[in-house]
Amino acid sequence: MKHDHFVVQAPQTPARQLLLFFHGVGDNPVSMGQVASLFAPVFPEALIVSIGGAEPCGPAPARQWFSVQEVTEENRQARIDAIMPVFIETVRYWQAQSGLGPQATALVGFSQGAIMSLESVKAQPELASRVIAFNGRYASLPTRINRDLTLHLIHGGEDPVINLSHAVAAQEALIEAGGDVTLDIVDGLGHAIDDRSLQLALDHLRFTVPKHYFDEALSGGKPNDDDIVEFL
Repeated sequence: MKHDHFVVQAPQTPARQLLLFFHGVGDNPVSMGQVASLFAPVFPEALIVSIGGAEPCGPAPARQWFSVQEVTEENRQARIDAIMPVFIETVRYWQAQSGLGPQATALVGFSQGAIMSLESVKAQPELASRVIAFNGRYASLPTRINRDLTLHLIHGGEDPVINLSHAVAAQEALIEAGGDVTLDIVDGLGHAIDDRSLQLALDHLRFTVPKHYFDEALSGGKPNDDDIVEFL
């Protein structure tokens, strides 16, 4: 499958985790790869790839998944839905390349990359086991969610591009649907990723135990060995 991407880390032995990173409008996979590179020392056995948007956006190397020109609350979902099959195909391509399935896959996105990551697991609930959404939102709030999925929303408290209220509404909708979600608000941060955001993401991937493990334990079950490949 031909698409713009930048391999940040490819372990010498078979990968145990797959971390896919998705940039915002007008950015590119090499630039987002700088963020992704900070995850490499923490997850040395992970295949880490920064993925470029599906279409150019202004002068090269800027890319995007969908145009934000004249985007509205009414047409945003349709634009996302139109390109979503390509996004899902890209994730599945790297799962096939790594030999890893959804349980070992984390999608990490900023801005439009976060939107696509959130919307992808709404469209295809078993696409991944973790989503890290930096300053993102849903086009339309989910009413159902895969309970084996854990979502981490990390948002700037002063974001002028995607207002914090979208993250709060997403958290409320996900909880209402029975989802496993965390929301961290980074005080004073605008539409950006800073050291605090990054540390929150790393800590969640390393230390936050998915809720479905507790649910399985309470019901007398236990995770299958294939499930314990996540990010703990």
